[in-house]
Amino acid sequence: MLYGLAGLVLVIAVVLGAYFIPPTLVNDETDGGKTLSFLNWGDYIDPDLITKFEAETGVKVIYETFDSNEAMLAKIEQGGSNFDLVVPSDYTISIMKEKNLLAELDYDQLPNAVNLDPSLLHKEFDPQNAYSVPYFWGTVGILYNTTMVDEEITSWSQLWDVKYRNDILLSDSAREVVGLALASMGYSQNTTDEGELAQAQAQLMALKPNVKAFLGDEIKMLMVQNEAPLSLVWSGTAAMAMEENENLDYVIPEEGSNIWYDNMVIPASARNKTEAHQFINFMLEPENAAANAEYVGYSTPNEKALDFLDPEVREDERFYPSEATIETLEVYQYLGVKYTSYYNDIFLETKISS
Repeated sequence: MLYGLAGLVLVIAVVLGAYFIPPTLVNDETDGGKTLSFLNWGDYIDPDLITKFEAETGVKVIYETFDSNEAMLAKIEQGGSNFDLVVPSDYTISIMKEKNLLAELDYDQLPNAVNLDPSLLHKEFDPQNAYSVPYFWGTVGILYNTTMVDEEITSWSQLWDVKYRNDILLSDSAREVVGLALASMGYSQNTTDEGELAQAQAQLMALKPNVKAFLGDEIKMLMVQNEAPLSLVWSGTAAMAMEENENLDYVIPEEGSNIWYDNMVIPASARNKTEAHQFINFMLEPENAAANAEYVGYSTPNEKALDFLDPEVREDERFYPSEATIETLEVYQYLGVKYTSYYNDIFLETKISS
């Protein structure tokens, strides 16, 4: 039986379905031992690496997940959880910098940063990488079943074909869905031109009869199980699905798409910044980065880690695209409150339309 405050908190956590134990309680239970509170996307790290880090350093990792940048940002802004390490996407880093939510990195504690691919550094959202270190990168594209689709998929425009009525799974994400409509018309996926956005909304309304569902992580399972012929997915989701179903293929449409960068950052409110730097440096070791890429399925930004990956993986241009393809891709930018809401409204109106 559980007694006292610690027991009460644990009972509440179980009732709510939470998996996070506040660091203060963990510290109490581990006699003040070193801890690291890590907030990450779901299924986005090889759990064996956490075990390895704990064994090598004696630092206990307290792990919690989130399912959107917006949910993560809300947790950090509330300030009550005091996370030590977080993995936001590119445009979210711009928001966090603007709100003074990030701590500057101490590169004297990150000697393994030399292993990173220079071409994946110094992006607009953090030009000096003063606050962020690349974790994974990838693209948005179309995953399709070659036994259910009687043509090679190369273009966003093919999704509007009437033969795909009620056949397409779309990710439940405003930037990706509005972005595909904009890209299909040759517009920037960061446009704030209201005329172009109105056209994107009309384009999505025209696509709606072909949409089977708007989903999250379930897309991978449904594609593996041949429940739909086409889907809008992130490249890592495609890679994992393709491992389980040899009939699946992934393409970055010729009109262009999104290229994204997820990064490790330390919140300004972090209480264990030394341990956070330790973990970042650990993840930048080439063998660890390669193991993580093999487990997760996304592209590693660690140049030295490529030597530990199967040549078929690192030379696959669907997941490590050529420079020519990369030139057609855009990084999502923070659009400000007004246009973030504009994109969200277009997406929600598309979802609820009959």
